[in-house]
Amino acid sequence: MEGPLERRAAIEPPIELVAPAEQTLPMVLASPHSGAEYPAEFLASSRLDPLTLRRSEDSYVDEIFAAAAELGAPLLRARFPRAYLDPNREPFELDPGMFEDELPAFVNTRSPRVRVGLGTIARVVATGEDIYARKLRFAEAMLRIEGLYRPYHRALRQLVTATRDRFGSYLLIDCHSMPSGMAPSERGMRRARTDIVLGDCHGAACHPLIMETAHRTLSAKGYAVARNTPYAGGFTTAHYGKPAAGGHCLQIEISRALYMDERSFGRKPYLAQLAGDMRDVAAALAAIDLSLIAAA
Repeated sequence: MEGPLERRAAIEPPIELVAPAEQTLPMVLASPHSGAEYPAEFLASSRLDPLTLRRSEDSYVDEIFAAAAELGAPLLRARFPRAYLDPNREPFELDPGMFEDELPAFVNTRSPRVRVGLGTIARVVATGEDIYARKLRFAEAMLRIEGLYRPYHRALRQLVTATRDRFGSYLLIDCHSMPSGMAPSERGMRRARTDIVLGDCHGAACHPLIMETAHRTLSAKGYAVARNTPYAGGFTTAHYGKPAAGGHCLQIEISRALYMDERSFGRKPYLAQLAGDMRDVAAALAAIDLSLIAAA
């Protein structure tokens, strides 16, 4: 017999598309972790309070990058929270210790993400606390993967495919935020800060000109920018970033301290300025002629 979680695992609709009347740029933006729709059954099954569960969110990132749609590029956002399901993973990166039944052989139980508790269905929130008060069943994971993960990637795949069909190539911007203090310089004794981390899987996910342009544009605006440390890019960056085939992907991680109170989740006034700056970054990237670098 199905329990309440199985009957209501899916969030409807699981995704939202912010799209211009006509796409005029070979660019797609995605916000996989800004969702904040928490199923009641998930909250009931967690040992954590709702505020602690939100520590895994990339809060307001979808708002920060929404202005890009004004330039002529679609933005895909997940409505479900990362603590419930993480679409920036393989479809089956699962920790066997979280489940009461045996996992199928096709499940990746040994990835680095699984080892730290941050698989497709996370064991812990970003601050390290265990999420669940009980063990899950694999059927529950399947329901989330089929109802949330697959619709998200189906929509993203359709967007980048349609963009490449129309323009000959695409640039996918994978939009994220990070807790303050995550960069190595901030964890040490120095006073240096990192505002933004750009990730391209160490040069494998996009043409170098894309990384250079984003870095230069952000630095000119006064942001302290790092490359690939500590975030080089997740599943999305590696999976959709295929420069030789005309598909480029750049991950952007923004320090939450810039635009929100990390304890109360309240917006700071600077959020509006940051959104304008990200619009300028998107415009600078859109000015790159991808047709000239697609096979470089």
